[in-house]
Amino acid sequence: MQQNNGIDKKQMISFAVLCLVLFGFMFYFQNKQAKEEELKAQQQKTEQVKSAVKQTQASNINPNVTPNAIQTANLANNELKLEFSSLGGQVSKVELVKYKAYDHKTDNADQPLYLINKNNSNYGFQFKDKTGKVINTKDLVFTPTVNGNAVTLTADYNGAVIQFIYTLLPKYTLDFKVRTQGLSKITSDNKADFIWDYNVRNLEKGRAQEQSHSEFSYAFNNYKDYDYDGRTTMNEEKETLNWIGVKQQFFSSVIEAKNGFTQSKGNQESVEEGEYLKKFNYEGFVQMTGSELNQDFTWYFMPLDLPLLKSYDKNFDEILPLGWSFIGWMNRGFFIPMYNFIASWGLTAGWAIFLLTIIVKLILSPIMYKQHKLSAMMKVIRPEIDEVNAKFKDADPMKKQQATMEVYRKAGVNQMAGCLPALVQIPIFYALFRFFPNFIDLRGQGFWFAKDLTAYDDLIKLPFKVPFLGDHLSIFALACTVVILIYTIMTSGNMQQPQQEGMPNMKVLMYIFPITFLFFLNTSASGLSWYYFVSNAINILIILVIKYWILDEKKIHAQIQANKEKPKAEGKFQKRMREMMEKAQEQQKAQEQIRNKKK
Repeated sequence: MQQNNGIDKKQMISFAVLCLVLFGFMFYFQNKQAKEEELKAQQQKTEQVKSAVKQTQASNINPNVTPNAIQTANLANNELKLEFSSLGGQVSKVELVKYKAYDHKTDNADQPLYLINKNNSNYGFQFKDKTGKVINTKDLVFTPTVNGNAVTLTADYNGAVIQFIYTLLPKYTLDFKVRTQGLSKITSDNKADFIWDYNVRNLEKGRAQEQSHSEFSYAFNNYKDYDYDGRTTMNEEKETLNWIGVKQQFFSSVIEAKNGFTQSKGNQESVEEGEYLKKFNYEGFVQMTGSELNQDFTWYFMPLDLPLLKSYDKNFDEILPLGWSFIGWMNRGFFIPMYNFIASWGLTAGWAIFLLTIIVKLILSPIMYKQHKLSAMMKVIRPEIDEVNAKFKDADPMKKQQATMEVYRKAGVNQMAGCLPALVQIPIFYALFRFFPNFIDLRGQGFWFAKDLTAYDDLIKLPFKVPFLGDHLSIFALACTVVILIYTIMTSGNMQQPQQEGMPNMKVLMYIFPITFLFFLNTSASGLSWYYFVSNAINILIILVIKYWILDEKKIHAQIQANKEKPKAEGKFQKRMREMMEKAQEQQKAQEQIRNKKK
């Protein structure tokens, strides 16, 4: 029987039509996205005008709010440089001294890294006076006083004294105490509304990647439980939050309330271009005692470094998105410690990833050996499978399937064994998908033409944007795609062609997969592409070694013949499959008999 090893004209036409449809969808959604972006830009301009009007109106609460009345105070240590504004008594600037931000104009990470700057953060406590007038501390003018590593900002409102006391501590920590005196003469409220508006700054090279990692993070139930929200709204009105934070790809701004935030709600909105990624708005209540606001808070402006996050003992390590359950355990318990161990030898990040890949492949080598042995056995019994397909070509598909399974059983071939490598690879792939773009030790680490292994390399820049691909081509992504394609060609030789009319050719689909993988890797972390390039290159070497030096097809053929003479006992899974097929066959016969009686 002649075997179809190529792609016939029908398949080529089908593939061409599929490509045209895909590109048609790409351009359609690109034009749709452009119109949506234009509409969002108009909405943003309208919101900016409204915001300016609101700020002007708010400033009328206190007539002393003039540019000359606004003062600043500064605190600094070897981790943070902070600036405080007398308008609202807020933190107006936060610089992380040990880190740099990416500059899109120079294509280098050489800019000071500001989490807060240029009024992108605005917070205050809001309550009503006895006449019903809304008062917000962010509209008041405070007087700053610096004493060592502490700054006290004091405001007077109709005889009530409001003090914000900030103390800079080690480990990216800023203690924040609120003290009031005489506020009870002005208000009868028993709680104050804490409102925080925060526009997240674009700090990394990969905008889309950083934007997808920017979200609300919070803990509750006495720090035991953690949750996050990357959607448009958050609503935790039934929980008392111990802390609320806005997480970015590698950094986070968090405020902790010693007595918690209640009735919390918030929303977030993506910003498509410019220096900001997302707009966050949070609102939660804090208790007042006797209509006085005396509460303790703590600000954290911290890098998402796992040992540092664990050291706080406040469930901050959950902010780092290393994956849930077993996935997170793999990153925390294997990939991060193993990488740190290899990097301690003095190797650069790229070569540390290279050795990490080899170690992973060595661990998985027994599984790969069984997979390729199964592939060799399938190749040996292919003629018998073809005979079954020819014999039962026009017969009941159930009978053909039973006959095929009988060939496998007599030969001692367990088809399910081929699924194990794929099942093992899925959690590893997802763990690495979380590891490379979130491991801060790789941030800013270059390798060859990639300046940062947590972002894409864009040595090849395109003069236009390609839908889902962007305006560049990643060399690591291209190299990985080519290697995956070679590996696919080498492993698809034993795949059976479709026996029924209209069934898709799986070989063609397998060749399309590496190309679609390029669209995913092109904007992902280059460290991930480098890992999978090395991994698939090693796979090719392993296949060649197994094929030419380890596995002997003659010995495998002899083993299969021996299995046929002394067939293995029917396994539980095989027995269940046979019983299910026999039962289905009986039901089919019964249905046919009923139809014949009705006729």
